[in-house]
Amino acid sequence: MAVSPARKAAFQVLLTVERGRAHSDELLRGKAVAELSALDRHLATALVLGVLRWQVRLDQQILQHLNRPGARLDSEIQIALRLGAFQLRHMDRVPAHAAIDESVELAKQAGHRFASRMVNAVLRKLAGAPRETAADPTHAYPAWMVERWSRLYGSDAARAMRAYGQTEPSHTIRLTDPGAEEELQQAGVLLEPGSLLVAARRVAAGDVTATAAFRADRVRFQDEGSQLVAEIAAADADREVKRILDACAAPGGKTLILAERNPKAKVVASEASPQRLAGLRERLASLGERVECRPGDAAQIGDVDAYDLVLADVPCSGTGTLGRNPEIRHRLKPEDLSRHSERQIAILRAAFRAVRPGGRVVYSTCSLEPEENEEVIAKVLRDEQAAHVVPMQDRIAEMMNQGIFVVEGATRLASCITQRGYLQLLPGMFETDGFFVALLAKT
Repeated sequence: MAVSPARKAAFQVLLTVERGRAHSDELLRGKAVAELSALDRHLATALVLGVLRWQVRLDQQILQHLNRPGARLDSEIQIALRLGAFQLRHMDRVPAHAAIDESVELAKQAGHRFASRMVNAVLRKLAGAPRETAADPTHAYPAWMVERWSRLYGSDAARAMRAYGQTEPSHTIRLTDPGAEEELQQAGVLLEPGSLLVAARRVAAGDVTATAAFRADRVRFQDEGSQLVAEIAAADADREVKRILDACAAPGGKTLILAERNPKAKVVASEASPQRLAGLRERLASLGERVECRPGDAAQIGDVDAYDLVLADVPCSGTGTLGRNPEIRHRLKPEDLSRHSERQIAILRAAFRAVRPGGRVVYSTCSLEPEENEEVIAKVLRDEQAAHVVPMQDRIAEMMNQGIFVVEGATRLASCITQRGYLQLLPGMFETDGFFVALLAKT
């Protein structure tokens, strides 16, 4: 039998994620998914993200119906079972026979004709089992992560974070042209105000990508928390900013905001990955000579006292983005956090060397873990006598005066400032991913 294009595409994306380090959001923007019809593209996306978000629980349910629970399953069989199980347990409008038959066929087409009988048997048992009245998000995360977040943030906040990670993230855009909003509305796109920033809008309905404003880059998709990080770095009204370094620049959304807010500054955008650097150059090409895209390891920046502002949005575990990148929860181990922090410390030290006396460094992650956030700052402050923390409440007050914030959003942000003056956005508080931001000055 034939397999629908959506299920076939979802199977290939999930298999690629399972076998390597690829991210689902990048694969879902790839050519294979883009060539699907709008209906199939929507279904493929729902299947991929749904399976990854509920994979922990799906594997538990599948295990209960295996004749040999300890047997090792090939990746293709695991993916076929998860796809079928997710449709049976979480998608009310999908007929059971379609979920089962096409999952069996996917196993056959992957070269597992014999094992496809087992896929059929397990899924039929699942189809006949009583459904859970309400799937508990706790069951969708590794036990160590559930325990850790409850200890760090309290049970109520941790529960809200887990629930947000199981939902579709908001589609947020940034308006770079005031006239673009009316143009989008005329094209049938329904927009709502952002929770934090005047330049942000949430897409309530409509296809932004089909508009001329999107094609002309007068609007672009960017999480509002990500926009906020760049705004915090760029909003320096009392100081002349001539040279800016974005030390870990790809994919370039924050670099664009830095250039937008500092139109007279020279911006250096550094990126270690050749592939990501090529994409960064393409995305920033419209800025011309104002921006220099430079290959380089952020931990080995050679410049000393060369920049007025350095943004170090460092590579991290990404635990603040599990709604958008659900596969992270299956890859990450507790011991990975210390490994990340070693590199983050090296990058922040290099960034501090690169900024001139009187300049500022913004350190940010999309992590919720202290090892990658407060502890990194503490170690660098201990070694760098010229470094001190600029309290985030001071920066937010400056940004309010510049008209960057939605008033209500700035007021609510006060509850996100830690005792040491850092900003910690938990996922879902403002319908954004989770972010940590610290502002340092060099005396």
